[in-house]
Amino acid sequence: MNGFPSARSIAESIRTGERSARSVLDEHLARINERENEVHAFNLVLAEQAASSADEIDRRIARGENPGPLAGVPVALKDNLCTRGIPTTCSSKILQDWKPPYDATVVTRLANAGAVIVGKTNLDEFAMGSSTENSAFGPTRNPLDVTRVPGGSSGGSAAAVAAGFASLSLGSDTGGSIRQPAALCGVVGVKPTYGAVSRLGLIAFASSLDQIGPFTHDVADAALMLEVIAGHDPGDSTSIPQHFPSLAPSLDRGVSGLRIGRITDLPEGADQDVVDAVDAAFDTLAAAGAEIIDVTIPAFTYGLTAYYLIAPAEASSNLARYDGVRFGSRVAASDTNAMYMATRGAGFGPEVKRRIMLGTYALSAGYYDAYYGKALKVRRLMANDFAAAYEHVDVLITPASPSVAFPFGSKTEDPLAMYLCDTYTIPSNLTGHPAMSVPFGTGEHGLPIGVQVLAPAFGEPTMFAVAAELERSAARGEHV
Repeated sequence: MNGFPSARSIAESIRTGERSARSVLDEHLARINERENEVHAFNLVLAEQAASSADEIDRRIARGENPGPLAGVPVALKDNLCTRGIPTTCSSKILQDWKPPYDATVVTRLANAGAVIVGKTNLDEFAMGSSTENSAFGPTRNPLDVTRVPGGSSGGSAAAVAAGFASLSLGSDTGGSIRQPAALCGVVGVKPTYGAVSRLGLIAFASSLDQIGPFTHDVADAALMLEVIAGHDPGDSTSIPQHFPSLAPSLDRGVSGLRIGRITDLPEGADQDVVDAVDAAFDTLAAAGAEIIDVTIPAFTYGLTAYYLIAPAEASSNLARYDGVRFGSRVAASDTNAMYMATRGAGFGPEVKRRIMLGTYALSAGYYDAYYGKALKVRRLMANDFAAAYEHVDVLITPASPSVAFPFGSKTEDPLAMYLCDTYTIPSNLTGHPAMSVPFGTGEHGLPIGVQVLAPAFGEPTMFAVAAELERSAARGEHV
């Protein structure tokens, strides 16, 4: 879609000696130098470390070694993934000087696969937002139209791939923070099954919802990257101890005989161009041999309200450790309590404070059952409704985002309008199921639209088969 080479082709050209890892890195660094001041995808560009890694890849190839499936591929990391000795800020002032003593498991797995880490990407502070306007270090801009947002919270990771700053990137998805920016930036974004990818070294927002996943230029690259980072990690108590399925064989299987679900009681609110694109996706899949089946998921419409009780509640607990003593910057004060207040007041931005307060209220003694307890019951109902739907269909199709990329500032004064950006993505986080956004046509102002493919737990092979079919159709322009 954007003319950049795939990670697979880059890795192959480096392994065969057709190209050097250093020359590939230099191309990407040149793009960063050209546009980073305009886009601000990164909080930190690791040019020297990346050059050292690329040179080591070239030395290994010269010795006849195979560095791995991502040999020499430039990769960007969301700045809430721990990197040993390298600042990991969560785009928050409270962590602006923190350097973790260890690497996240996914970072280790990428390095073992031969990837070259080019930088840490900007995000909404502590991954709380849908536009990357909540970063303490300034917003990221959409490379396709710099007057518009890239989505969030993983906006920097999405923008880095869309701008060609990195061939691949990692984000985290708590309520849509991979899929929504992928849709707005015209790239592929995947939230895997909860527990399929280790969260060790991911700085937590909401521990029962957070999941790490890839941004890529195409579906096949997403499959490759997910195969690299997925798999059991004994260091993560939420990691599922089972083999992650191979995805590559699914990419060319087509959709003949698959049952594709259309949710008839899906919440309204998507723009007409997005609705039209999703309808075209159903037509494309039907023409390719899939059966379209109408299903209902009554609890879907309550996902947003349940999420904005559960996620802030978990955030208020997880962020309690940032107090100036255990983690983060400290603001001096006359006594300990005053220091806590001054540190957290100066260190956290408005959206983080809003969600901490909301979560603390929902967990308080007098309101726990009325709010948090009820939200957990809705989560259970949603899991039941999805399970019932998946008895009749193999995957579901919905919008990834209600709209194309929106202008800066258009939703910042209305938190509810911003929260509604996650209407279609949140349910997969509440259920723990996989979902992904695939570019499928354009809408207003020629900006990309993402179609979301959802599947049951560990249904990634079928989900990728459907996504690959949509991608092939989009490449042929059949839905336009």
